[in-house]
Amino acid sequence: MATELPYDLIPELAPLSWVLGSWEGQGRLGSGEDDDQIFYQRVDFTEQGLPFIEYRAESWICEADGTLVRPLTTESGFWSLDRDRHDADVGPGLSPADVVPAYRSAEDVEALRASEDSFPITATITHPGSLSELYYGRVRGPQIQLISDAVMRGPLAGEYHSASRIFGLVNTQLFWRWDVAATEGAEKEAHASAILDRLPSLTDGRLAPGTPHTPGKKDA
Repeated sequence: MATELPYDLIPELAPLSWVLGSWEGQGRLGSGEDDDQIFYQRVDFTEQGLPFIEYRAESWICEADGTLVRPLTTESGFWSLDRDRHDADVGPGLSPADVVPAYRSAEDVEALRASEDSFPITATITHPGSLSELYYGRVRGPQIQLISDAVMRGPLAGEYHSASRIFGLVNTQLFWRWDVAATEGAEKEAHASAILDRLPSLTDGRLAPGTPHTPGKKDA
């Protein structure tokens, strides 16, 4: 099945295009039982004309009716297809990229397909308190699976050894789950999960990815 390119997106971001935009909703910490803490979350997936997606998630402890209680945390990072480096890739640091893109068409991107229905991806996610994660995984249509390959912890970080995350688009909503193993040899346990709704985009005359939004309130 050939990759279809929406609007003017960089070709190699097409497999991840369905997640682009801004999302908000509620979730629960732990396994999601009725007595588990509720949180509100705003997630932005944005592209900057480069071959990666910028990820940012802001979370607040909240009441069941959406009333915000206090900030919970923020995490951010970059997601992309997992492939070899090319001259067209920016960095390290401010080293500029070649002006000729590595993948200029959907046909070029097809060469990165790992199997009939998936592409390999990689993601870096950084948390407050000197904790950073490197993930590898797969995107299969509107589904993403990520498994941590490395975790870097500084003195401010708590126990956190490895993790896995899944994301899926179900009836226009973004479902995600995050499982964590706190120590080496421990089984991963449910850490959090949420169901998010896509916020209206600029084409609707309303919010665009990255536009400030009031948590817990609906737009008029």
